[in-house]
Amino acid sequence: MSNKIQIFDTTLRDGEQVPGCQLKTEEKIIVARALEALGVDVIEAGFPISSPGDFLSVVEISKAVKEPVVCGLTRAKKDDIDVASEALRHAKRGRIHTGIGSSDVHIKHKFKSTREQVLEQGVWAVKYAKSKGYEVEFFAEDAGRADLTFLAQLIEAVIAAGADVVNIPDTTGYCLPHLYGKRIKYLVDHVKNIDRAVISVHCHNDLGLATANTISGLLNGARQAEVTINGIGERAGNTSLEEVAMILQVHKDLALTTNIKPEKIYGLSKLVSGMMRMPVQANKAIVGANAFAHSSGIHQDGFLKHAENYEIINPAQVGVPSSSIILTARSGRAALKHRMELLGHKYEGEELNTLYENFLLVADEKKEVKDEDLVMLAANMPVLVK
Repeated sequence: MSNKIQIFDTTLRDGEQVPGCQLKTEEKIIVARALEALGVDVIEAGFPISSPGDFLSVVEISKAVKEPVVCGLTRAKKDDIDVASEALRHAKRGRIHTGIGSSDVHIKHKFKSTREQVLEQGVWAVKYAKSKGYEVEFFAEDAGRADLTFLAQLIEAVIAAGADVVNIPDTTGYCLPHLYGKRIKYLVDHVKNIDRAVISVHCHNDLGLATANTISGLLNGARQAEVTINGIGERAGNTSLEEVAMILQVHKDLALTTNIKPEKIYGLSKLVSGMMRMPVQANKAIVGANAFAHSSGIHQDGFLKHAENYEIINPAQVGVPSSSIILTARSGRAALKHRMELLGHKYEGEELNTLYENFLLVADEKKEVKDEDLVMLAANMPVLVK
C-alpha cells in the first residue's frame, strides 16, 4: 500500500455550502488556481446540476487548472450524472463523484427505500458514471452510522461496478476516532476487491472530531483525505486541510506524505477567509491569529530561550511571517525586556523592576500593551525612577 495521501479539497463545494460564503465563478477560479499551487490532488469544483452558476464554475475551473483532478458532485440520478459529465468536458482529468445514503436512518427516512434498492441504485449510478469516460468516486453517505456488514456489501458492489475511489463519510460527525478507524479497517479486511479502489475519508466536525477521525482513517488504510481550507463547511465544518497536512508533516514517524507545499497554507487561508467573508477564529490551529502568539509570562520566557519549548511548528513553514509576543498583565519581565530592546531601550536590575511595575498598571487597564504604550513608559522612566 502506498504511503502517499491524496488531498481532495472540497472548499469550492462543501465549503461553499456555508450560508453567505458563495463565490462568483471568477472568484472560484482564483481559489482553484491557488489550490493547484498548494499541491492538492483533487479539486471538487461544485455540484453542476444544482445551479447554472455551479455548472459554469465546474466548466471554467476544468479549463483553468492542469494538474489536479477536477471533480463534480452528483446524486445517483441520470440527470445529475449527465450534467456533471457535460460540465467536466474540458478537464484534463475529470471525476464524477456520485453516491447515495448507506445508513438505515438515511435509507428509511431520507430515501424511503430499502437496503436492496439502495445497493441497486448505487451500482447503477457507478456504471452509468463510468460509461461517461471519467474517473468515478462513490460516496456512501452517512457511512459513520451505517450497518458495517451492509456497508461492506455496498462498497464491494460499487467497486465491482467500476468505482475508482470509495468515500466513507462521517456525514454527521458522529464517530469517535478509534471507532471510525475500526470502520475503515473492517472494510480493508472484509471487502475482497478493496485493493481495486482508493478508500477516501470525508469527516464533519459536529463533535469537533473531524481531523482526529480523518487521521484515524488514514492510519487504518484510507489513502485520500477530503478537506477544506480553514475547515469551513456544512454546519460545524469539515476536516481542515491545514491540520491534516501539518499533522503528517510533524509526525514523520507515520510515514505518510502529501504533495502539499506548507509554506503556501497561510496565504491561501487568508485568501479564502477574505473571499468567503468567513473570519478564522483566533485560536484556530495552524492559521489562527493566536496559533503562534505567546502571552503567558512562563510561555514567553520559555519561548525566548528556545522556540521549540512552546512551538512544534516553525511559523515560516506554513507561511506565517513570525511568532508574536503579546504583552498583557500575564506577561513577565523577560518578554517586556525583549520587546523594549527591539524598540531600542535596554533595562536591567532595579530599573527593569520599576519599568515592569508601571507596565503592569498599564496592562491592567488596556488588556494588551502596544508598542506606543511602551514608548510612553520609556519616555516617563526618568520621572518614575526618582
